Amino acid sequence: MMPAKTLLQLAGADLTPPRLDDAALVLIDIQNEYLAGPLALPDAKPAIARATVLLARARERGSAIIHIAHRGKPGGLFDRSADRGAIVAELAPLADELVIEKELPNAFAGTGLQAQLAASGRNNIVLAGFMTHMCVSSTARAALDLGFRTTIDADSCATRDLPDGRGGTLDARTIHEVALAELSDRFAIIARGDALA
Repeated sequence: MMPAKTLLQLAGADLTPPRLDDAALVLIDIQNEYLAGPLALPDAKPAIARATVLLARARERGSAIIHIAHRGKPGGLFDRSADRGAIVAELAPLADELVIEKELPNAFAGTGLQAQLAASGRNNIVLAGFMTHMCVSSTARAALDLGFRTTIDADSCATRDLPDGRGGTLDARTIHEVALAELSDRFAIIARGDALA
């Protein structure tokens, strides 16, 4: 039996991750909400550590950098006026780095993200953040429709356990890997380790 291939592989697509100096780094929802409480992600801390390295590298290389923050209702999940809605300290935006707030999973929906990326002149985007199966996935899928070449830094993403619909639970790592496998089929290059330089 032949090993499985993605549609991108079957089409002969170039799956080489972009150079960071030729890309825009889009950090999605790396907020305190995911560190404690009902949305705490089991792999949030290692993903944040990896994203911190990626962000430092992107700053060094002159990447366009955009921070996305989910904005919830006051007093609720992702309340941007409270600590729970703040971007984690390790990835705090610099004064010249753009922060775009969103209300839907897809970071392009109802925001200026597309216009900001167009203004940066970068067609390659690198996504990192939370949650792999939700906001990272929906943003990557929309990016294809908008003509962007998307790479996801797998180690800078994480997600949570989900119900399996039969009374059981699918663990976060399985959800993460399945989401990445789905995205690799047509929507994104999946970078692991130090593939992004």
